[in-house]
Amino acid sequence: MQRSPQEARPESRTPPSAPSTTPTPAWAAADGSEAAEPIGGLQEYYYELCMEKSQEIKPFILHILQEVDEEIEQGLAGITLNVAGNCHLMPVERVTGEDFWILCRILKNNPYINGLDVKYNLIGDVGASYATELLQEQHNLIYLNLMFNDIGPEGGELIAKALHKNTTLKHLRMTGNKIENKGGMFFAAVLQINSSLEKLDLGDCDLGMQSVIAFATVLTQNQTIKGLNLSRPILYGEQEESTVHLGHMLKENQCLVELHVCKHDIKNCGMKQLCDALYLNRSLRYLDVSCNKITQDGMVCLADVLKKNTTLEVIDLSFNRIENAGANYLSDTLASHNRTLKALSVVSNNIEGEGLVALSQSMKTNPTLSNIYIWGNKFDEATCVAYSDLIHMGRLKSDNTDVEPFVVDGHVYLAEVSNGLKRHYYWTPGYGEACSPSSNAGLTLVPVGQYL
Repeated sequence: MQRSPQEARPESRTPPSAPSTTPTPAWAAADGSEAAEPIGGLQEYYYELCMEKSQEIKPFILHILQEVDEEIEQGLAGITLNVAGNCHLMPVERVTGEDFWILCRILKNNPYINGLDVKYNLIGDVGASYATELLQEQHNLIYLNLMFNDIGPEGGELIAKALHKNTTLKHLRMTGNKIENKGGMFFAAVLQINSSLEKLDLGDCDLGMQSVIAFATVLTQNQTIKGLNLSRPILYGEQEESTVHLGHMLKENQCLVELHVCKHDIKNCGMKQLCDALYLNRSLRYLDVSCNKITQDGMVCLADVLKKNTTLEVIDLSFNRIENAGANYLSDTLASHNRTLKALSVVSNNIEGEGLVALSQSMKTNPTLSNIYIWGNKFDEATCVAYSDLIHMGRLKSDNTDVEPFVVDGHVYLAEVSNGLKRHYYWTPGYGEACSPSSNAGLTLVPVGQYL
């Protein structure tokens, strides 16, 4: 039976006297080298550090550390310490900057843990300063998730500078931290020096035009970054200058596999800039241009590119306005020319029955397209029957689409199901598999690193 944190460390027990120096972790030998087996455990070390610093002992953290201790006892390695502040399965008290310092001390030189997820907490710029120490001292860490932690430009600068000398971190998520243009410029500068980081997520970070251009410029030379998220920058003007620079980058860069440019206010002119680059690019496999202002004219360019581009496998067009005409352009290309695209999302694009049925018909002649997402458009009975037939004949698997057919009074309807390219980008479910292929198909089809 699994013990609760309170059972593991009763509050009534007399705490040990605080040592005069920082306690030595149980997995480290007296001379500082790593011991072959853990002796005490992370719970014990956390308790001692809290007592030494007169810090409140949080049951939620104790519970998480108990689970990790059990995994270590089973001989598991490559463990991610998940202390997310948005867990709904148990009472959570969010991690502060000082709590984060203790977590960093626990992780220092720990050979069993190589990932840390502290999303949706309150570590702030204080915690960012401790994260810099972690990046400098923990040489096993390959994944760090700091999304939505109230980190500002100063904290972003500290973390970026710590990456100048770090040679192990492969995936960093800064999503939702308002590092602004200043912080973005420091991260762009890092990519000129760092040669280990493979995936960087700066979505919803209030980046400015200057930092977006800086990233596009740096990536013409960087040959390490495989996944980049620059979604929702703060841009002004109607000239779509960012797409000009991103297009030039895609012509030069032959390493980038995954690019997210949601909420860039991209219109048809900007889409043409990206499509012109995709004629020459031979590495990009996942393009996310959701939540923009692309219409049917932009689909003329994309459909033509898909006739010749042989690398794109996932395209996310969700929350644009391609309508029937745009859907028809895509379906014609998918039916007769393209045989490399695996997943297409046209969620909420004001497409009616004609366009949706055309896309379903293209799947009958295209053996490669396996995933299609259509919820949020205008379904008529012909649409419902078409996708019901695809599912029932086995051409479209139920896990590979976001609709499910049902029948009422002899009429077929479609209901929404929780599948998509990145349904769990901002959140994880309260039950079931957090990284299930059906809900995060983009990451399954185009895996860039181990984590979201």
